[in-house]
Amino acid sequence: MVENTVNCAVECVNGCILGDRCPNQEYVTKASSFIENTSLDRMLQIAEEAVRKKRTAPPQWVIPDFPE
Repeated sequence: MVENTVNCAVECVNGCILGDRCPNQEYVTKASSFIENTSLDRMLQIAEEAVRKKRTAPPQWVIPDFPE
């Protein structure tokens, strides 16, 4: 399987299938560093801020494109 054809969101659900050739390897180290260096209370605070921001955002309308 070629790296450019891998849909990580679908195919790597149970773990990376590319191993060391993964193009997203840098994000793994960043995520691990964030988890190790951030307290659980701070993570919960970040999540609450995101939920509050989402609730106060104006609604986004999706207008379907009907075939003619």
